[in-house]
Amino acid sequence: MPIILPEDIPAYKTLEDENVFVMRPDRASSQDIRPIEILILNLMPTKIETETQLARLLANSTLQVNLTLLQTRTHKATHTSEEHMGRFYKEFDDIKDKTFDGMIITGAPVEQMDFEEVEYWEELCKIFDFAETNVTTTMYICWGAQAALYYYYGIKKHLLKEKLFGVFAHKKMVKFEALLNGIDDIFYIPQSRHTTISDDDLKNNKDLVVLAHSEDAGDTLIKSTDNTKLFILGHVEYDKFTLDKEYKRDLSKGLPIKEPVNYYINGDINVLWRSTATILFLNWLNYYVYQVTPYEFGEILKKY
Repeated sequence: MPIILPEDIPAYKTLEDENVFVMRPDRASSQDIRPIEILILNLMPTKIETETQLARLLANSTLQVNLTLLQTRTHKATHTSEEHMGRFYKEFDDIKDKTFDGMIITGAPVEQMDFEEVEYWEELCKIFDFAETNVTTTMYICWGAQAALYYYYGIKKHLLKEKLFGVFAHKKMVKFEALLNGIDDIFYIPQSRHTTISDDDLKNNKDLVVLAHSEDAGDTLIKSTDNTKLFILGHVEYDKFTLDKEYKRDLSKGLPIKEPVNYYINGDINVLWRSTATILFLNWLNYYVYQVTPYEFGEILKKY
């Protein structure tokens, strides 16, 4: 089954060129199928690139997936046109009375600030509360994961001595976990962050389960025991050239940056995480969204 996208959103043409099955909303409405409704709060400055990356992974499912893109009202995009944001993005007031099968909250380039200093923190807290009652399960990515761990569980982030940058090996920490079905015992996740969380804080929290650990990147894949929250302290959604762009950007700005680990080999870009990202999103959609979400659209989620 395809992902449902407006034909004029840039991701539609990109994915169509890649032979990813995408469908226009008018065609989707003619099929007697209740699509999975996914809400994406896109906090990344590269809005179009990020929405395309996430749509690519969500489109690999056998389910019909309908995307709603969300922006914050308290912070306006500066790297994406107002026309694009107005055409394809909604604000919280537009969706606050709706329910969604799944939600994704992305990272954001504000990780070196205290959470409460972030311009849209108060609005984000309202969205976190919304996720608790109106969303079956939510995936939090990078800074979004750190922010959610802090808001829900009081787990603080800590500044690293230098940027964690590259593609790092991770090891499964649980024997049987639906999210990791089909993923190798050792797998790779891209990282691009200045902060981390304490592994001890996670071990001491009975409401969280560490699914994957890296000797270099720490605990990177975490879930809540009730399966309603998945935290990814990395960027499995990144495409082949994302780290390359970030590396060249930091170099051009004169920022202290080392070559990304396990990324360039003999001058070529080495992609080690694509299959992991595909399987992880498939498992999330199947086991933690589709299998547990209410069939009747609009039914308020009853937490279990």
